[in-house]
Amino acid sequence: MSIIKHKEQRVAVLVDVQNMYHSAKNLFGARVNFKEILKTAVGQRKLIRALAYVTQTETPEEKTFFEALSKSGFEVKMKDLQIFPGGMKKGDWDVGITIDAIKFSSLVDAIVLVTGDGDFIPLVEYLRLNKGIQMEAMAFSQSASSKLKETVDDFIDLEKDKNRYLIIKK
Repeated sequence: MSIIKHKEQRVAVLVDVQNMYHSAKNLFGARVNFKEILKTAVGQRKLIRALAYVTQTETPEEKTFFEALSKSGFEVKMKDLQIFPGGMKKGDWDVGITIDAIKFSSLVDAIVLVTGDGDFIPLVEYLRLNKGIQMEAMAFSQSASSKLKETVDDFIDLEKDKNRYLIIKK
């Protein structure tokens, strides 16, 4: 499907940092270049909001990483990692991202979800069909839900330009 991306189009970019971080680490042994992802997501359009959703685990390098996200143009939304009795850990932002996407739908023409998580399919369908929002996703194809890729108006496979979207550890 061909979609229109024009300079007057208002866009919000919502990044599921945990999803992207783990995909890049597990697939390529690398880190994500979020600054380049934001540039591509917005293109020549008008950026209304760019949010990066992170989970705090109190590791030393975390503060530097969160500051880098902020300097790259993202508003950083944080929540603490939940640790349950028995040791299970949880820190996903699916509901928070969904709520923000619905809130922003009256302010934007397009929303770019930077995630491969298929849990966002109902959100994509709702905003496309009920609100007329152009829905886009960016992720690594290998770890992205094939149904999500089919459901969005545009899917950008970050694997096609690894040199741009990944920071390879030396």
